[in-house]
Amino acid sequence: MKTVLSIAASDPSGGAGIQADLRAISAHGLYGMAVPTALTVQNTLGVTGVLVLEPEFLAQQLRTVLSDIRPDAVKIGAMPGADHARVTAELLREFEITNVVFDPVLASTSGAALGTVEAVELLAPCVSLLTPNLPEAAKLLGRASAELATRDGIESAADELAARFRTAILLKGGHRTDGSFDDFFRSADGPGVWLPTRIAPPCGNHGTGCLLSSSIACGLASGLPMPESIRRAKERLSDALARGLSLGHGNSPVDFR
Repeated sequence: MKTVLSIAASDPSGGAGIQADLRAISAHGLYGMAVPTALTVQNTLGVTGVLVLEPEFLAQQLRTVLSDIRPDAVKIGAMPGADHARVTAELLREFEITNVVFDPVLASTSGAALGTVEAVELLAPCVSLLTPNLPEAAKLLGRASAELATRDGIESAADELAARFRTAILLKGGHRTDGSFDDFFRSADGPGVWLPTRIAPPCGNHGTGCLLSSSIACGLASGLPMPESIRRAKERLSDALARGLSLGHGNSPVDFR
């Protein structure tokens, strides 16, 4: 059986973080493992508290897992700080782990800080695909989000991110305000391409980035090329959003199955 490891924060309400990743991995019929980087106080209304685990404890978890069940792919989510990123990168290199998808959760939907730009810089050499949304891309580049609002701005940002971090980029368009939600994919050393996104009812938007990135990791673990892994993950997420789900009093989780 193919295996996928999630390295991310815990969401006790199950909509995002390692809980969402494990749901996605299971839905793909793969074996999921999870190493938490932080524990959150969270529900559909937002994040109200974060307990960051010590980098040494994160390293112990990772070494224990990697030395026993080798993952065919890794999804990384919230990476609280530079020390956490440093030990993670060291172990990914030591165990020669490939197919690493990094969703740089620099802040939750409600605005809670869950990552840093420095952590992204330290992990980038180990990453196969970086999947920022527009606000995260703007923060990584030190630019205003408004500069990325146009198609030309998005293409330029993806080119700049690919050059800076030397990895493939999936720049997600969910925060666009021009009526389109299309994403832009830019390989590490090739041209970019626009990926259409089906507009789905806005019934659930909690954890969509987690589900998308972990689904891409599942495709890579199964031996699919990256563009096909992305295409299938986007289709599956669109189907999940279209089904609709109403749980909690805030941003509902997604019916991913």
